[in-house]
Amino acid sequence: MSSLSEKRKRHQTSNTHEVDTSKPTAVFKPSKGRKHTVSVALPGSIIANAQSHDLKTSLAGHIARALAVFCVDEVIVFDDGQSPQTRQDGFSDDGYTGHSDPNHFMNHLLSYLETPPHLRKHLFPLHPNLRTAGTLPSLDMPHHLRSHEWCQYREGVSVPAPNPNPSAKQSVSKNKKRKTESEEPEFTAHVDAGLANTVILDTPIPMYTRVTVKFPTKDPPSLTPNARLGAEAVPPALPREEAGYYWGFGVRAASSLSAVLTECPFEGGYDVTVGTSERGKSLGQLSEESAFKKMMGGFEHLLLVFGGVAGLEVAVRADEELGKMGVTTPDKLFDSWVDLCPGQGSRTIRTEEAAWLGLMGLRQYVAKRSE
Repeated sequence: MSSLSEKRKRHQTSNTHEVDTSKPTAVFKPSKGRKHTVSVALPGSIIANAQSHDLKTSLAGHIARALAVFCVDEVIVFDDGQSPQTRQDGFSDDGYTGHSDPNHFMNHLLSYLETPPHLRKHLFPLHPNLRTAGTLPSLDMPHHLRSHEWCQYREGVSVPAPNPNPSAKQSVSKNKKRKTESEEPEFTAHVDAGLANTVILDTPIPMYTRVTVKFPTKDPPSLTPNARLGAEAVPPALPREEAGYYWGFGVRAASSLSAVLTECPFEGGYDVTVGTSERGKSLGQLSEESAFKKMMGGFEHLLLVFGGVAGLEVAVRADEELGKMGVTTPDKLFDSWVDLCPGQGSRTIRTEEAAWLGLMGLRQYVAKRSE
């Protein structure tokens, strides 16, 4: 008996040494390029339901974490008519919008959190909305690369050219300065991509503009500390479409629920739309329907829409365009009308909770679509 116990302990100890849990191991590994996308839409009014700045910030952080974990490509923050605006411009005297314009506050926080940390100092000036954003858990997405990590694609921001080497000498002839080798052509853009070396693009980029760059090789080049690294500017979707990387989520503002659909940035629009409500069908019921399985198995651009405190019904009533079309109930807008948690124990499910439920419920279909 004692020998068996000792053997079991030795076995458990050896297994423990085989797995290093001190560092994350679930690193995203791209397999092949993908054209299809997953989008989420939700109302910014849910921010107004949080009573303090810290709670508003935390709520946006919960949403951002769900988007990152489930590889959502686009988030749309729409106005459901329930967001109070105390001023016409939506800003308070110090620029804070957590109370005056919750839609803007949500957009601002999500955009900040999606941006790689090394770019934030260039793209996001100090702002009251962001004063505690640094306390939120990191999203740690594939494009949030460390300075020592290499990827053929990278996010950067155009910055002023670094000062020329002071040791570089210029000769003056006929009162005209000749260019030294350290100077670059006028059309060259200098990019801070979070690397030790400055990245050079042969493309004019407006100053302090975020840009996706692609390097010539998949393997890291051998460079001296002061060498400059050549790259090309590419569309933000290219890392996903060409190599299969999850490359973060775009943030879009929509003035109404109908604008979520009509202002879709993808060619052909969203081909599969799913609305969520406790008055819908359960995912279990829908999964048994052949039409639903066929629809989910071949989608190109999937849209999952969540309502606020009072549901999507209030968003429909507040939407003038839908009123002109005679649409009075939200279930008519979507291909599927889903109840994410039948028999829920709590009277309400908060939007930040519904986001996790909905994305988890559809995960099997999204994962299968990527195979």
